[in-house]
Amino acid sequence: MGQKVKQNQDTCEIFCYDEEKVKRISSIVEAENLAPVAGIFKALSDETRLKIAYSLLQEGELCVCDVANIIGATMATVSHHLRHLRNLGIAKSRKEGKLVFYSLDDEHVKLLVQTAVVHGKEVEVRD
Repeated sequence: MGQKVKQNQDTCEIFCYDEEKVKRISSIVEAENLAPVAGIFKALSDETRLKIAYSLLQEGELCVCDVANIIGATMATVSHHLRHLRNLGIAKSRKEGKLVFYSLDDEHVKLLVQTAVVHGKEVEVRD
């Protein structure tokens, strides 16, 4: 039986680049502060925080107690994650009496979470 040779299709076979394009795009990338964006993706890369964000997307607003029950975690764990999401501008909170309610911060965040979920399903089907 012959052994399959796996070709590397992840890199170019030769090294060459478009100097003008590289210079133009490099200056655009360097001028943009991408650290906050990386923080958002880093926060949502945690499956627990993503479950929380997705729950908030589905319901619009949930109290901490509801979130804890939905994801099967302690109040302390959920509070920690919600605080992290709030500090990054992913979620916002409001207090009503003895309850604290959370929701996604704005339409951008809702779209980001929804798009990520849809894309994840598409990738899963491809694999």
